[in-house]
Amino acid sequence: MQQKFILLAFISLLSACQSTPTKELNMNLSKPPVAKKVPHTLTIHGDKRVDNYHWLRDDQRSNPDVLAYLEAENKYTEAQLKDVEPLAESLYREITARIKQNDESVPYQLGEYWYYSRYSEGQEYPIYARKKGQLAAPEQLLLDVNELAKDYAYYASNFQKPSPNHKIYGFSEDTVSRRQYDLRFKDLTSGQMLPDVIKNTTGSIAWAKDSETFFYTRKHPVTLLPYRVYRHRLGTPVSEDVLVYQEPDDTFYLSCYTSRSGDYIMIQIESTTQSEALYLDAANPTGEFASVLPREQKHEYSVEDYQGDWIIVTNWKALNSRVMRATIGDSQDKNRWQEIIPHDNETLIYDVEAFKDWLAVDQRHNGLKHIKVKNWTTGDEKIIQGEESVSTMWVGHNPEQNTNSMRYSYDSFTALDSIYEVDLNTDEKTLLKQDEINGPYNPDAYHAERLLITARDGAQVPVSLVYKKSDQALNERPLLVYGYGSYGHSIDPSFSVSRLSLLDRGFVYAVAHIRGSQAKGRAWYEDGKMFNKLNTFTDFIDASKALLDKGYGDPERMYAWGGSAGGLLMGAVANMAGDLYDGMIASVPFVDVVTTMLDESLPLTTGEFEEWGNPKNKDSYEYMLSYSPYDQVKAQDYPNILVTTGLHDSQVQYFEPAKWVAKLRDMKTDDNLLLMRTNMDTGHGGASGRFSYYKETAQDYAFLLKLAGIKQ
Repeated sequence: MQQKFILLAFISLLSACQSTPTKELNMNLSKPPVAKKVPHTLTIHGDKRVDNYHWLRDDQRSNPDVLAYLEAENKYTEAQLKDVEPLAESLYREITARIKQNDESVPYQLGEYWYYSRYSEGQEYPIYARKKGQLAAPEQLLLDVNELAKDYAYYASNFQKPSPNHKIYGFSEDTVSRRQYDLRFKDLTSGQMLPDVIKNTTGSIAWAKDSETFFYTRKHPVTLLPYRVYRHRLGTPVSEDVLVYQEPDDTFYLSCYTSRSGDYIMIQIESTTQSEALYLDAANPTGEFASVLPREQKHEYSVEDYQGDWIIVTNWKALNSRVMRATIGDSQDKNRWQEIIPHDNETLIYDVEAFKDWLAVDQRHNGLKHIKVKNWTTGDEKIIQGEESVSTMWVGHNPEQNTNSMRYSYDSFTALDSIYEVDLNTDEKTLLKQDEINGPYNPDAYHAERLLITARDGAQVPVSLVYKKSDQALNERPLLVYGYGSYGHSIDPSFSVSRLSLLDRGFVYAVAHIRGSQAKGRAWYEDGKMFNKLNTFTDFIDASKALLDKGYGDPERMYAWGGSAGGLLMGAVANMAGDLYDGMIASVPFVDVVTTMLDESLPLTTGEFEEWGNPKNKDSYEYMLSYSPYDQVKAQDYPNILVTTGLHDSQVQYFEPAKWVAKLRDMKTDDNLLLMRTNMDTGHGGASGRFSYYKETAQDYAFLLKLAGIKQ
């Protein structure tokens, strides 16, 4: 395989001088653009790889040749989808018509104020507001994101936090889509913006109790890794901010927050296999941070403070984690920790929240998320779970510890997202809000189920399905299989207002809970990373085949979709079993695995050696090379493929999908569609507005419907 790849690359190298410079492309839109070849040799472990499209990397996003190529691909994609442009517009109107235009979040109480956000009709962005004392009180406007965003093609304000005395409102903003946030502050008494502006942060703010001092995390200017925590006092120059912690190991990243009680400033230090928590009395912001427990190899933990103790979620002698308790200030001997929730081979513990008389535990059992609560005094335990067999739930936003009322969220493939408040003493629950859909929607018109698929090595892979009930046979319907399978991230069966447009047109939608996720616990993740990564891809292939064998889709109209690391999944599966699928969508795909992981100047690289491996080690290099989608492109047929990316993506740089598409064009032997759409204004998350986001979704759906032969 490797010799064949080198030979093909060498043949491509010989033809490089015949390529037309991209900037001179005056293309016929009925034919795809052809990227020029500029051979670039990469050598390690005695192995030479020739990358003809390395030139597409432009860290400044200003090279005329690169921009011309991306624009040429955009124009070609637009031309090839011209026939479904009316369908895409119709889908967009259909999806956005379902959205409740005037909407409001469930208010939550902090001190004597009720905080909430709301949307107004036709507005892309939320308005943040509060009321004093009671919900019937007059509204005080905190932030109108529509006003802040009006001069930008992209605008995100993902973090907002009032000071403890409720006089200052801190918020973040990103106008480039690189997830590099500026921190800004508003005086809520005068209504004026303060001069304090802090650039290149993670966006979060950890307030000290004096309401004048806060802590924030800065990103490395090159790698964008969060690596420094600073202390700032309002009204002082940013140049005088005090560096309180710098992480020396670039495989770790930092976050900083105020504990839920408000008593501590926390610094969480994490890699993919170990962690450490530092803490500081929030009443003494100029003091020194202490460690809950110094980091140890393969030990991951997180903490919450409760009545003078740390409540610790730890994987110490517990693959799926357990919950322990230790005294604050005396927690560095694990043998003195007290166990609260023991390890369970069948139940994965994610997180905990402490309440007055109860401890709430977010956990996963038999693949589905539910909540366990345990009484501090009696030890009584209760499970809060959904009524549907294919559903998900999680502990919601509960800023107050000294209460026995807990909010949680619940949804499923067919049930709209609902927020409940439950009295943990009486089990009485109140529905605070359920998302609404404009127009008719009957959840009973849809069917959801969960299957177990036997993979080639005997592993039982869960698959969640949903489709609309009708007289049409399932094996005559188009089937869309979605997957991710990395970082232990599990795709739960949640409601999608846009997905209805596919289901109502006959699609069967499936999520394959493949290895690399934690759908079946931590071991499921470990069995799909590093030297087990191939399991992720073969699980997806085997699940797709099994769904067809069980009659859940038309074999001629099966489609696959994945984004980011799920785009890696798409690329690997396209190389390994592309003939199974009529089409694929690879959103912001991570496809140049080896080259990216060899470049420690790129964001995320060093922090992910424990996920993929470090290719500077020969065994890791060879294994990663064996599945890297870009390196394994072959002279073979590929399915129809739509690739999407954002020019300013900081997670998966735009040049990875661009190079992949260029190489696929050069080597594939079929006439199927290969399209790439680059949003020149956005990054990894796509468009920022609530409506503009769905415009991209509608275009993706139109591509699938075109392939499936569905015209309206």
